Amino acid sequence: MAQTAQPPTFRAESSLVPIDAQVVEAGRPLAGLRVEDFILREEGVPRPIVYFGRESEPIQVVLLLDISGSMGPILRDMAASARSALASLRRGDQVAVALFARHARVTLELTPELDLAVRALKEAPLERSLGAGTSINEALLDVAAYLETAPPFSGRRAIVILTDNGGMHYQTPDDKVQRALAGAGAVLNAIVSPSAKPPSAPSPGGNPDFTPADVFSLAARSGGEVLRASKASAPFQLMLERLRLRYSLAIRPSPAPPGTFLRLQLDLSADARRRHPKAEIRARAGYYAPQPTSSSLTGFGEPPK
Repeated sequence: MAQTAQPPTFRAESSLVPIDAQVVEAGRPLAGLRVEDFILREEGVPRPIVYFGRESEPIQVVLLLDISGSMGPILRDMAASARSALASLRRGDQVAVALFARHARVTLELTPELDLAVRALKEAPLERSLGAGTSINEALLDVAAYLETAPPFSGRRAIVILTDNGGMHYQTPDDKVQRALAGAGAVLNAIVSPSAKPPSAPSPGGNPDFTPADVFSLAARSGGEVLRASKASAPFQLMLERLRLRYSLAIRPSPAPPGTFLRLQLDLSADARRRHPKAEIRARAGYYAPQPTSSSLTGFGEPPK
């Protein structure tokens, strides 16, 4: 399994299935692993890893901020310390800012300019034109659509959402969001308020058109993570730093009927597991077999229930 010298542009190389993985040990990202330290299985069968990259890759991140009323204190903290929150960005990185409540809007297009991002974050608490509500899934669909139209990017893509995980969605189930994130090639990470929690199990006979917000599941199924915080600046900086310490892997998709969900399981090799017995891996749960002529990335997430 050879390691390429330069990261591939996945948006152009649609024949590859990217797997953006985080390895954590004792709560901290585990750096220094090699391609031989990973075992990737598809439907239980080992698959060759055809690309492997580490933290040297640039990152392209959309900061998606929930500006609903309950998020005011966290947003104001973010505005007051915007520059330190973005301190880990490096040359080659790009950042965009999007806001949402009932509706969503990109307020800063992808840019390498830190000063522009700082200004956008400071202006976020002043936004009043996006209505009342917390339409998380709709906002994620909008951001994914925006990323799909962006120029190709040689590196990893991520969405970092700041939210209280409130609200209900109408005819925008999680599976639709997972497919959209896949098309954008982005992993979802979340920073949530201390009171945020996953939704309870749906009641029998409930209306399936209405689904509760669940960034916990959306992030986990895409291989991302969730951090809780009452103040946003330090967690945002930590999240961006941890994005850089992820691993990029890729496989070639297996022949299967388009839309078939193929489960993936990423683990450490026996030797690496002996060295790091308590390491935890966060990676996408699988992918949807692509259309033969599709130009977008194959999907990730879990199949619909």
